[in-house]
Amino acid sequence: MSFLSKLLGTEPDPREALRPLWHKVVELARAPAWYAECGVADTVTGRFDMITAVLSVMMVRLEASDMRSESAFLAELFVDDMDGQLREFGVNDVVVGKRMGKLMSLLGGRLGAYRSALVERDAARLSQAVERNTSFAEGGSAQCVADRMLALAERLATIDDPTLIKAGTAV
Repeated sequence: MSFLSKLLGTEPDPREALRPLWHKVVELARAPAWYAECGVADTVTGRFDMITAVLSVMMVRLEASDMRSESAFLAELFVDDMDGQLREFGVNDVVVGKRMGKLMSLLGGRLGAYRSALVERDAARLSQAVERNTSFAEGGSAQCVADRMLALAERLATIDDPTLIKAGTAV
């Protein structure tokens, strides 16, 4: 990218290639099974918990293919979306920055908590991390969430990189 292209912003935003994948993350996080079968609280907090869980699985998959920049772009799309959501909830400009910092911290902490368990396919450790990081309704099951996250990780591992980036139907 040339200096003038950077300065004038004439190059396409590289994050746009990952927008379909971001939409797929949100779609997967909204799947009724997380809430009906696993007992995740069907609240704003519970839905955020599932977005960060599914996003963590997706980011670990991207990192496994040395697509670290794509993983970072996906995190940036998360930030953009959460910023928009906060503004829709009526959070004013002064507070949005602070809340975004907290949300990014939550994502980073959860990604750290889930990463090694996902890479090692360690269901027990993943279940413990899910228990600490997920809001459940009465009778909710961290093991159910962990099992579904591992199943998603297994499916993602079978999808080639270009198909994954385009959010192929195999996800």
